[in-house]
Amino acid sequence: MIRPNIAILGATGAVGQEFIKLIEERNFPFNQLKLLASSRSAGAEITVKGQSYRVEEATSNSFTDIDIALFAGGKITKTLAPEAVKQGAIVIDNSSAFRMDKNVPLVIPEINAEDIHWHKGLIANPNCSTIIMLMALKPIYNLSRINRIIVSTYQAVSGAGKQAIDELIHECQAYLMGEQYKPQILPSASLPKHYPIAFNLIPQIDAFVEEGYTKEEMKMVNETHKILHDFQIGITATTIRVPVLRSHAESLYIETDNMLSMQQVKEALQNFPGVAVMDNPEEMIYPMPIDTSNKDEIMVGRIRPDLYCKNGINLWVSGDQIRKGAALNALQIAEYILAHNMLKNKRSI
Repeated sequence: MIRPNIAILGATGAVGQEFIKLIEERNFPFNQLKLLASSRSAGAEITVKGQSYRVEEATSNSFTDIDIALFAGGKITKTLAPEAVKQGAIVIDNSSAFRMDKNVPLVIPEINAEDIHWHKGLIANPNCSTIIMLMALKPIYNLSRINRIIVSTYQAVSGAGKQAIDELIHECQAYLMGEQYKPQILPSASLPKHYPIAFNLIPQIDAFVEEGYTKEEMKMVNETHKILHDFQIGITATTIRVPVLRSHAESLYIETDNMLSMQQVKEALQNFPGVAVMDNPEEMIYPMPIDTSNKDEIMVGRIRPDLYCKNGINLWVSGDQIRKGAALNALQIAEYILAHNMLKNKRSI
């Protein structure tokens, strides 16, 4: 068995910690493990599979003898990813830095694993909301091409980092105590205005760009086209931050080229790896973030035909954006690389 040398960049953050948890859960094989983070986190001790590892400061020289580098995201990716590739590592990157680069495959293994084969040292992980949406839509797309998607997302605060989690908790405490709390994080810490998230919804994730859409919304549009290799799908996205700690949810309306029965749709979803159907209206069974948190599967429910378009279908989807929406998807890419002996021309044990 190939046991690669692994590096995790951003090992102390939420996605980095999820990488470590999944490596243990899935018994991912490795020879050497290097944990990397900013200078602020360097020196911390983290236990992986019963062994203690000291977190090192990430530098351009951190990737000597590394076979696979799992990047949790962050601005430093643009600088360090090319350096890691130069040193012989395959980089699987969770940031948005390279997703739309025509020379970088953008991969959800259950959907377009074949794209991994043309990588040039760097493979991009899609946006978490894109992954959750397409895991639910690809089984239907396999039955009949989807020509229209309208999606509204309901995204947990953990998608904006630990500071957003803390802000939601502190705001709730202040509100219940009748105290004032000045928001500083959402919609984004870098923006000039901030709004409370406790007992509120914020219909903005990331900055606004063309035609009144946000960066997050356009990520879902552009990434979907690239992953499915179908640039003719009409996609409208509205992304909303909600006062939930973990797991995103999405309301989806789609139109297919051919008319499909709900039985066909449900069977396709049930048979698709990584998807679970929770759909029993009579028993009030449908997926919620509380069901999907810390779970690998993307859960789908409220499956119903549209009342006005014969080829229209409505769905409700929920999934853990830190797990399948980030760390798990990246680790599955690494597993695919090992299973297909794609390290044979690189260092391997």
